[in-house]
Amino acid sequence: MLIVADENIPLLDSFFAEVGEIRPVAGRAMTADDVRDADILLVRSVTQVNEALLAGSRVKFVGTATIGTDHVDIDWLASQGIAFCAAPGCNANSVVEYVLSVISLHAERRGMANWSDLSVGIVGVGNVGGELARKLERLGFSVKRCDPPRAEQEEGDFDSLEEALACDVVSLHTPLTDQGQHPTWKLLDRARLDLLAEHQLLINSGRGEVIDGDALLERLDQSGAPTVVLDVWPNEPGISVELAKRVWLATPHIAGYSLEGKVQGTETIYRAVCRFLGLPARKKAGQFLPEPAMNKLAFTSSAEAVPAAYTAIRACYDPRRDDANLRRALALPQSERAVAFDNLRRDYPVRREFSSVKIQLKGTSKSLQDTFKGLGFKLKL
Repeated sequence: MLIVADENIPLLDSFFAEVGEIRPVAGRAMTADDVRDADILLVRSVTQVNEALLAGSRVKFVGTATIGTDHVDIDWLASQGIAFCAAPGCNANSVVEYVLSVISLHAERRGMANWSDLSVGIVGVGNVGGELARKLERLGFSVKRCDPPRAEQEEGDFDSLEEALACDVVSLHTPLTDQGQHPTWKLLDRARLDLLAEHQLLINSGRGEVIDGDALLERLDQSGAPTVVLDVWPNEPGISVELAKRVWLATPHIAGYSLEGKVQGTETIYRAVCRFLGLPARKKAGQFLPEPAMNKLAFTSSAEAVPAAYTAIRACYDPRRDDANLRRALALPQSERAVAFDNLRRDYPVRREFSSVKIQLKGTSKSLQDTFKGLGFKLKL
């Protein structure tokens, strides 16, 4: 049993060594020759899985350790009888924590006493957008949910795109599609970007091409432009330096890169492979998570809820570090930038989620306790 896998899928050996022989390959450079004699193919979002890659191979199962599937020709796999599995929701909480940290920085930058005074429009309310909405509402934010495909099929409280785009913060979490009644490719075109005003914050941690990159660059050169944060980009890994210069925070497609999120993605496809092969699934993500470098924070009765929340959030994750690393990479000669972008992802340092940290609260108010519970920290009262 030969398993060809993206070398950057974490804990490959830990999960799959007992399943078969593992051949690690650079995901973005993967070719048909690399997979021709494979039985199982495991990828991430940087590998295009289609007829060009797999025709003539003996691959019978494809797994992607990602929530998105726009890099996989699912219809072609089905036509060939090739089983497929993705990992929906595996890193949803990681992306949510990225967005929360960005919002905290934005609120502080604007001098707001209470970040929950910001309204948030979420475009795409799947695993990530849905979890973001739930956390924001627990924290007291006003939230607009925009998801036209779900609104057509489900009963629920959904809002229009225009209503979402009118919020103080707009966060994008749609898949990338160019077919059907609700395509998301260049969903934010020139006309929609013109609707965004100077006081607004636009965050894209979904798919880069959901925003028209040329139109965004043009909008950011105009007066009254919104504040923009991009974690995903058109034309990755060869992203636009000019666009990066104009956004407030620029990060290298790492919003979902918490250790918990990455390991859960590996566990999901491991379990799917075991089901496909009729093997028992003996491994769980929790057994491979090390003790976090920081496992406790303490606040006393003098702590205020919002500043304390900011301190805890940024102790776990501060996107300004990733912004600085990407800007240094983009200062390299043009021929080196794409490789540097990929290397930032490949060599990403360990980042733990809020749930790995225990918050000790001594004599604090119920509002502070509720804030930390809403964020997902463990509490010790």
